[in-house]
This record gives sequence, structure tokens and C-alpha cells, in this order.
Amino acid sequence: MKISSFYRNVPLLAFSQAMMMSSMSLILTASALVGYALADDKSLSTIPVAVIFIAVMFTSIPAAMLMKRIGRKPAFMLSTLFGVTGGVVATVAILQSSFWLFVVSSIFIGIFNGFGNYFRFAAADSVDQAHKSRAISYVMIGGVVAAVVGPNLANLTRESISGMPFAGSFMSVIVIYILAFVALSFLKLPSQEDTFEGGQKNQVRPLIDIAKQPKFIVALVCSMLGYGVMSFVMTATPLAMNHHAHSFSDTSFVIQWHVLGMFAPSFFTGSLIKRFGVDKIMFIGGLMGLACVAINLLGHSVSHYWFALTLLGISWNFLFIGGTTLLTETYHPEERSKTQAMNDFSIFTMVTIASLSAGSLQHHFGWQIVNIGVIPLLVIILISIIWLMMKEQKQAAVSSV
Repeated sequence: MKISSFYRNVPLLAFSQAMMMSSMSLILTASALVGYALADDKSLSTIPVAVIFIAVMFTSIPAAMLMKRIGRKPAFMLSTLFGVTGGVVATVAILQSSFWLFVVSSIFIGIFNGFGNYFRFAAADSVDQAHKSRAISYVMIGGVVAAVVGPNLANLTRESISGMPFAGSFMSVIVIYILAFVALSFLKLPSQEDTFEGGQKNQVRPLIDIAKQPKFIVALVCSMLGYGVMSFVMTATPLAMNHHAHSFSDTSFVIQWHVLGMFAPSFFTGSLIKRFGVDKIMFIGGLMGLACVAINLLGHSVSHYWFALTLLGISWNFLFIGGTTLLTETYHPEERSKTQAMNDFSIFTMVTIASLSAGSLQHHFGWQIVNIGVIPLLVIILISIIWLMMKEQKQAAVSSV
């Protein structure tokens, strides 16, 4: 792909990513509290967040198939209409005090996110292998905007409609999705045929053969479990802070720094991966996840939540960008749709499980159990990375003989 096209598409994809994540950071800041206010059974308060991830999970494969059929740009633009619908339905649900209608709004928002999660792949597939990690990172930088816009917008618009907390917040996401639609209309992405190296097509392998590769296994483990850990702890955080009598402005502050931790490292994650290797960066991400858990177990002050959730965001960034970069090394252009679909379906299956269980576990067993519960997942991540490192060192030793 020409450099001029790279500089055209990556900023547009980064802006669209910023809009998607701004709406999500707003929703994640407010949704559990709205759910808690509307639900008769308070243990169901995180169901709306979980439904978003369920919708993302079930959208992942159809989205990849549709994009392969009609192209990524039309599919991305179509998906924003689902986001707008979700914002409208959520606003109506709050005005009518309907918990289950609020849950329905999450389905539409999740469908948009199911398409939007392919923004990073759209960037990666438009450049050569040497620049993939940077293209992914640059798109993820859009999330830095989300760290500022989402929680602050939730806080500023929380009482904009008298007596209906957060109704104005969900009205604002309608505007966010419209802005994403406008940006996506300017994309000029290469066709799949344009990405074939030297114009040559490769033999398409069965998905099981692609999935057997050590790099694919570790990429999936790190992305899937890393996202699951992040979602599990982050979803429970507003409820834990509310339980310990922290104000909503404090919760917004913590979520803002968490989202900043998720995306601000993207300015340099790609360069770090290129310099030190993707396995080392992912390993550091796993260690940061353990550090987050340790801090959460030490206390309940705003400072504890702030430091822990910021580390959790950086952990996610290293694991997710690292896993995505590693995944792009496992497939040919002809195989990208099914490989990416399997990857995202698996990731959001885990995220769905985490989101569904977070509220109930927090409600019935408390914050300490929430954090202890993610330790085995982080250990699996670290072991998988060590396994890949050992295999690559062994292969390098054999090749040098």
C-alpha cells in the first residue's frame, strides 16, 4: 500500500477507534450504575455490560463474512447505524426506567463494536509485515481520546436531564457514532487482492492448521485471557468503589486513568515490540496484571484503585497489541477473514464470561475474590509466553547448526 494511503487511512481508523472507545468508556463508567438503579435484582447490574460483549462475540464471525463480501468500508459505515440505534434505545430505557429495554440497547451497541474491533486489522492488513505493529498501535492511540472524553462526558451529562441520571449521557453517544460514520466515509482501503505479496496467491489452509501454530496459540491466549482479566476487574470496579462509598467523580477519575493506561502506551508499544520483541512486551504485560491484583488486595482508597486500574490498562495494551501483532504473522491474506474472526470470537467469548460473572461475584463474595479469581489466568499467560520463547530459542539453535 502506498505511503500516502497509509497516512490517509490510519488517522481515520484511529479517529473511529477513538469514537468507539469514547462511547465504551462512557458506557462502562455509567452502565453498571444505571443497571444497579434499574434492576430489581442488584446482582444483575452488570448484565447490560455483559450483553454488549455477548453481542460483540456473536457479531465477530458474521462481521468478518460481511466485510469479505462487501468490503470493510461499507460494513464499517453500516455498523455505525446500529450504534446510533443503541444510543436511542438506551436513552428511552432510562427515561422509562426499563432495565430490560436498557439491556436491549446493549445489543445494538455490541453489534457496532463487533465491527469496530476490526479497525486494527484494517490498518495492519494495509501495510507490510515490518510496519504492522506500528499501524495497530497508531489506531489504538485513538483510545487516548476516549480516556478523556468518555468518563468526563458521563460526568458532565449525568444530570443534564433532570431526575433521569445518565439519560443525557446516552444521548451524547448518538453524536459520537454519527461522527464515526462521517470519518469512515473517507476511508480508501486496499482490496484483498491488493495485499497479495508480488501478486501471488497462497494456498488456503484449513483453520485447524492455522490454529495449531505456536504463535497463533500464544497470540490467542494473551489476547483472550488478557482481555478477560481486564474486563473482569474493570467491570467490578465501579461497584466496588460504590460499595466503599467513593463518589461518582472518583469512579470517573479511576476509569479515565484506566482507559488512558489502555491506550496511551500505544504511542510507543509498536516501537517497543519492534525493538525488544513481541514476546518480551507481552510478558511484561502479564507481570503488570499481577501487580494490579496485588495493589487491589492491599486497600480500598482512591489511590489504590487509581494505580491498580492504570496498571491494568497498560497490561491490557501490551497483551492485546502484542497478541494482535503476533496473530498477523500466522495467516496469509487469503486466510485473514476466518483467522481474525476466530480470534475475535474467542476473545469476546472470554470477555462475555468475565462480564457476566463480575457483577455477581462482586455482589456475593466481594472485591478480594474478584481479584484472586484472575490470578490463574495471568499465570497461564506468562507460562504460554515462556513456552513460545523456549520453542523459538530451540528452533534458532537448530537453524544455526
